[in-house]
Amino acid sequence: MSDLTLAVDIGGTKFAAGLVEPDGRVVAAERVATPRGGDAETLWETLTGLLDRLEPPPGVAGVGIGCGGPMTWPAGEVSPLNMGGWRGFPLRERLAARFPGIPVRIHNDAICLAVAEHWRGAGRGSAAMLGMVVSTGVGGGLILGGRIVDGGTGNAGHVGHVVVDPGGPPCGCGGNGCLEAVARGPGLAAWALAQGWSPGDTGSPDHTGSPGRARSPEDPGGEPSGQGGELYREEGTATARRLAADAAAGDPIALAAMTRAGRALGIAIASAVNLCDLDLVTIGGGLSQAGDLLFGPLEEALREHTRMGFARRVRVVPAALGQDAGLVGAAALVIAGDRYWSPGP
Repeated sequence: MSDLTLAVDIGGTKFAAGLVEPDGRVVAAERVATPRGGDAETLWETLTGLLDRLEPPPGVAGVGIGCGGPMTWPAGEVSPLNMGGWRGFPLRERLAARFPGIPVRIHNDAICLAVAEHWRGAGRGSAAMLGMVVSTGVGGGLILGGRIVDGGTGNAGHVGHVVVDPGGPPCGCGGNGCLEAVARGPGLAAWALAQGWSPGDTGSPDHTGSPGRARSPEDPGGEPSGQGGELYREEGTATARRLAADAAAGDPIALAAMTRAGRALGIAIASAVNLCDLDLVTIGGGLSQAGDLLFGPLEEALREHTRMGFARRVRVVPAALGQDAGLVGAAALVIAGDRYWSPGP
């Protein structure tokens, strides 16, 4: 039997598959664009074609899968909001039939990212951590006692639906004022446009980042979204990437938008810290590339709302892993299952 684990990362923009060594190193990977509007079998055939190209060796140790939700967990019937062709699709069952006799484990894509950061990234050594992704959606995974917390349905850590403004904008979940409604990239750009923002008027280049902050190679308009659907796509020039670039160039509306998002993140994180006694929060995803434009107001709001001694110790840092993070986290469901997998085989 091989000591390699097959990892699969399913997103609305791309499918990825890789072979991961026991130390978390990705030794081979293949990617393919997700078919827009593909039906169930088209999506499945795209995935099987990707696996054929990767050519996993006989007898891999197991298969780990990260996929957008919602899903029935741990059974792995998936209905990703950003892939309308899969509704109740038996993804885990299909892969288990293709790779019989070995563990086949699936979890939410944002949880896999949190697991990756805790196992091999910025969260190593933390006993109490929230791993977040802020991109076209806002998702997260919760580590307590050095182990992933699943919750009753596998959705613990879903920080994107912590309410930060009860009178705020509608959210794709049906509520109002969720963190995701305020801070996700497309919603942030839409708010700025409503305030009169004209993308690119500053003449700034279309890039983000600032000194002293790690930059992720993930696409600011890309995966994982945590949620999905057309509401979660960025197209044209009015994107979060453009907004961050204009804010860096001094556009007052763009600056106000980034401040609004940063403060919303700080308030949500403060709630999680006070509830769960966290010592670390990692933030990945495209919007995290905005650097101090986002992290500055985030820290300000966080410190305003974490006044007790135990809460003041929390640190918020950029995620350390790049485009392979989803594969690393999916593989950890198998390789480090004692910490990151609880339901059994």
